[in-house]
Amino acid sequence: MLPMSNLSPSPGTPMAAGPLTRACLEIDEYAAGLGWDRPARLFALVDTARLKKQEPRLAGQLGLDQDDAGKSSLTPIEQDEVPAGTPLDKFLGTIAWPDAVVGCALTVERLMLPPSAEASVPEGLNDKQLSRWVAGHPERQEVRLTVAVLRDGTRESAVRLREKDSSTEVLTGGGLVPGLAEALAATFS
Repeated sequence: MLPMSNLSPSPGTPMAAGPLTRACLEIDEYAAGLGWDRPARLFALVDTARLKKQEPRLAGQLGLDQDDAGKSSLTPIEQDEVPAGTPLDKFLGTIAWPDAVVGCALTVERLMLPPSAEASVPEGLNDKQLSRWVAGHPERQEVRLTVAVLRDGTRESAVRLREKDSSTEVLTGGGLVPGLAEALAATFS
């Protein structure tokens, strides 16, 4: 496991944002620091106050500030690498989280097309053919998707375009990547 600290919001994290939005943006910023062309990354989300109380040594290793114990926040903890070559849906279907994990998040890079290009998608393509078609489309955009869900069903997403690779240009919203959010929520079933 690779820990992440959420000592303070990153420069692009809105102070008024809720804990899940802050965690999602923190993970996006972490992934941005690693650069592009990276494999998918999975994170457990744990309640920071509970972590400090139940695992003070681990909280100290994560560098969590002991003075903000009353603050409602989530600490992302990176999990082992997503196995290369394993389809994401199959991998997510193998996950079961312990009770201490209140949510999870995934960051993954994909190619997307603007809505205006949807009408020109040829019919009858299988997944591989569609992927090749999108990869060759002149309007394709490389994006990094960070999707986070809580056990209670709350969802958040952050979308970063490669061509606008700045924390001030990240789009957020709970319904931006519904399919991936559903897949992550299913890991708590």
